[in-house]
Amino acid sequence: MKAMKRSTLATLINATLFSAVAGTSFSTLAADEQAPGAKSNQLEVIQVTARKRVENAQEVPVAVSALQGDKLDAYSSAGMDVRFMNAKIPSLSIESSYGRTFPRFYVRGLGNTDFDLNASQPVSLVVDDVVQENAILKGFPVFDVERVEVLRGPQGTLFGRNTPAGLVKFDSVKPSQEFDGFSSVSYGTNNSIDFRGAVGGGLTENLSARVSVLWQGKDDYIDNRAPGFEQDDILGGYTDRAARIQFLYEKDDFSALLNYHVRNMEGTPIPFYANAIKAGSNELVDGFDADVVYHNAAAREFQVVDSQGASLKLEYDFANHTLTSITGWESAEVNSRGDIDGGYVGGPGVIPYQSESESGLPDHNQYTQELRLASNFVGDFNYQAGLFYFDESVTIENFGYDTLAGGTLNGYVNQQQDTKAWAVFGSVDYTFSDDLKVTAGLRYSDDDKDFVAVRKFVPADLSECNFDLMQCETDIIRTEDASDDHISWDLSATYKLTDDMNLYGRIANTFRAPSIQGRITFSDELTKADSETVTSYETGIKSDVLDGRGRVNATIFYYTMNDQQLTAVGGTTNTTSLLNADKTTGYGFELDTEWVLTDELNATFNLSYNNTELKDDSIAIAVPDRPTLTITDPMVDGNAIIDGNSLPHAPEWISNLTLRYSKELGDGEFFTYADVSYRSEINYFLYESVEFEGKALTEVGLRSGYAWSEGDYEYQVAVFARNLFDKQQSIGAIDFNNNTAMVNEGRFVGAEFKVNFF
Repeated sequence: MKAMKRSTLATLINATLFSAVAGTSFSTLAADEQAPGAKSNQLEVIQVTARKRVENAQEVPVAVSALQGDKLDAYSSAGMDVRFMNAKIPSLSIESSYGRTFPRFYVRGLGNTDFDLNASQPVSLVVDDVVQENAILKGFPVFDVERVEVLRGPQGTLFGRNTPAGLVKFDSVKPSQEFDGFSSVSYGTNNSIDFRGAVGGGLTENLSARVSVLWQGKDDYIDNRAPGFEQDDILGGYTDRAARIQFLYEKDDFSALLNYHVRNMEGTPIPFYANAIKAGSNELVDGFDADVVYHNAAAREFQVVDSQGASLKLEYDFANHTLTSITGWESAEVNSRGDIDGGYVGGPGVIPYQSESESGLPDHNQYTQELRLASNFVGDFNYQAGLFYFDESVTIENFGYDTLAGGTLNGYVNQQQDTKAWAVFGSVDYTFSDDLKVTAGLRYSDDDKDFVAVRKFVPADLSECNFDLMQCETDIIRTEDASDDHISWDLSATYKLTDDMNLYGRIANTFRAPSIQGRITFSDELTKADSETVTSYETGIKSDVLDGRGRVNATIFYYTMNDQQLTAVGGTTNTTSLLNADKTTGYGFELDTEWVLTDELNATFNLSYNNTELKDDSIAIAVPDRPTLTITDPMVDGNAIIDGNSLPHAPEWISNLTLRYSKELGDGEFFTYADVSYRSEINYFLYESVEFEGKALTEVGLRSGYAWSEGDYEYQVAVFARNLFDKQQSIGAIDFNNNTAMVNEGRFVGAEFKVNFF
């Protein structure tokens, strides 16, 4: 094992050194072949705000990738939700057991499989400068977005708690004085419709506005074939509506940006397929059809999401400083009810017991306030300093139903949590020379949670309940407090090796605040996990090559995490519990490249390798005792020892290739955009088994069309396909009730018409 790891690590170092040498060679070759000043068809400079300043991505000492323009449009085709980013960026994967909401993000193997509406994640999402803490908020549709940034590695100094793995950042298109807008509509598989539009411009000399809207819908297309419950087209559909309105006031050195956004989604959750994974393998059973389920509760399945929020960003430039205030409010409501066992009495296969449940978020409010002062000195020294406040209150309801009694309520748990956190932070940039720049950051965070869970009905032991009132004689009440403080820090340096090549190094430390799990429907005790802390080391190269026609960025990294928060789900019953692992290590590399191959052909190629390992021989996880399940971990008293396992939903390999071809044709341009994404095998749970190792997944997308201009209008017609070869396989599972699977979306084809106006 140790010899293998040394070999792997050596390979990573060699890969990075090769990138550096290749970058130098390409630059030298370009200088020899091209005349001075002959720079045509270069890659555009990507501006990012990874450090809360607008900077060239090639000069930032952070592993950051950006999606924008044609690539972003192509990936989000077909009415895709935020999961369209899965395996499209190095070391980033996204999954969900709810469907179009509650996405779970993983960066460099670090994430959280917990499906509880109160679950925290180690990857933070920031939309228009406001953190989206609850997982329901993270499912807000992506539309009229200027840029998506993915920051890999701890981001605890400037962005705060719950960022030990990294950060995903969305920036909407902002209002301006120039009138512009667009409208697009697409139609595709299963009568899917995707309409998007935006319009903006100046209202007065100082005030501008922009309105953005989204309407997506798909018909139900999944048939139910459970005996006695047969019904065509009962699941799989949705209607998702969202809007955003922004007002920007600018005068002299002052600006104020007001943002209000709202969403309503109605549909059904991701379907579960009972005994869909073949025993002794990770293949789907023979004859599997994703368009057919066998549910005895399909008629009662639904999912409704309502969310809204507002933010006010005030910015004042005076002398050599900029003062920024960002005030945010977010609120969400959700109810999602599903047939969790994925079957009926009698099949498919053996269903140990019926499970029908609902999770709800009837009340949620999040308030945030950031105040930041940044210097704009001309000299070698600059800094940022600020204060941050976070206040969240959440009420969660978990319902259990007796499927065999027609879906009558037989279990109810109410959870309430109040979280208050505050922080003070600072960051200093110093230029030692024309070639060497150093940044140091520090943040003190204080976090406090108050939690209470009340169980009203007890499905596990109805003998103690009053059957007339369906209420137990003694309700169970559990309370818990969790608090911690932490000093996060980072130190980074950038060294300009040549005019087109930067080397950087970074060391960073941060934490994820304590978590509480209160789903006591099937257990009497709630669980708590202490803070996890991570220290990360990385070094890399960022280079522009071939005289601006190519870009090669590469990073190698290593991190250690202490007291990692883990979620043990399922097992012998439908329970969820939190625990801390003593230590987790991870290492790998990331390669992010772009190329102008010819005047008509552009390409990108990204690759990442992530090795994660849990190191705690004291953790034993309850696993199902099923003849259909092949556990490969050592077993002690019916429990699996997970020491040495990789983290769940942490693929070792992620790669992505895109090609864009364009050709002038008539009065316009013909274009074709193709992408191939790959992620290697993953484990669904903390323990390892043959059946619950997700197979490697490769998906191909294609978009082809014609664009032309007439006056102040630009038109585009396109046809597109996602998952072109209709590759379907399990991407998640429910373990407590036999080999119940979730599968990826099948092939989607459609056509789109878009017009931009100025």
